[in-house]
Amino acid sequence: MPERGIPVYLITGFIESGKTSFLNYTLQQKNFRIPGRTLLIKCEEGEEDYSDRDLKAAKVVVETLENKEDLTPERLNQMDRKYRPARVLVEYNPLWGVGLLYQMEMPRKWELVQHIVTVDASTFKVYMNNMRSIFTDMINGADMVIFNRCKKDDGLAGFRRSVKVVSPMSDVLFEGEDGNMIDAFEDTMPYDLNADPMVIDDIDYGLWYMDMRDHPERYNGRRVQFKGVVLKSKEDENEFFVPGRKAMTCCADDIRFLGFMCKTKEAPMLPMGEWVLVTAKVKQEFNKMYGEVGPVLYAEDIRAVAPPKEELVFFS
Repeated sequence: MPERGIPVYLITGFIESGKTSFLNYTLQQKNFRIPGRTLLIKCEEGEEDYSDRDLKAAKVVVETLENKEDLTPERLNQMDRKYRPARVLVEYNPLWGVGLLYQMEMPRKWELVQHIVTVDASTFKVYMNNMRSIFTDMINGADMVIFNRCKKDDGLAGFRRSVKVVSPMSDVLFEGEDGNMIDAFEDTMPYDLNADPMVIDDIDYGLWYMDMRDHPERYNGRRVQFKGVVLKSKEDENEFFVPGRKAMTCCADDIRFLGFMCKTKEAPMLPMGEWVLVTAKVKQEFNKMYGEVGPVLYAEDIRAVAPPKEELVFFS
């Protein structure tokens, strides 16, 4: 019978983002109090602390790392030998770089099984404007991103997209100021969903791209019109190309191409890198390039156009 691993749960977020509150709540849940000792590794000190009574009831032992240099394989192995934990919680300082933890050699049997990020909605825009690269590093690959202290007029749709463009597989949750979860909401899009075709302005390309992924039912069978640059296979006989845009997800070193497969007999004649205005019908179907069902565009009209004033797509 294979040896069971020791699960490691990573909880990170900027200071005062609610990491300790989240863990305090978790420690108080009955289903959390399973047999075995839990090791909690704290990588920073916040205003809120843990209750000694709750820690004792949940069989939690705490180790505090004051500096980034203290986080080493040797120190983790010392903790493993000392406590023999059944599971590990890491309250992580994102300023140390989440990649450091991912790349570190863990003690034998330790397995990173969940990556959770907490975000204070009231300060989110400030951090995105001033520490964007750290934020994107923090959420990249996260299993769950929890925005707390939310108000319904905070622009939650934009918050969600800021996460999804960096880490599409992350679950994004919103918690209100009263501590209750906010139900899923209908996005208000900046273009007319009932127009034929839906005209997607340059500034809205990123929003449209994410909404096509999140709400394919809105677009299936509908006609859209947008501007994109030509990307295609070198095979001349290929009737597919990808009209899309490059997106800056955090910094100049992290540029991604966002686009959907588009079918047209004109594909072999389209110059690579040319900007085109595409009018196409959207169909949700399997495409081998996706490896799954996704939006496939059937072009009705393609014409060369001048590049937009800002060629990159930004998310905020």
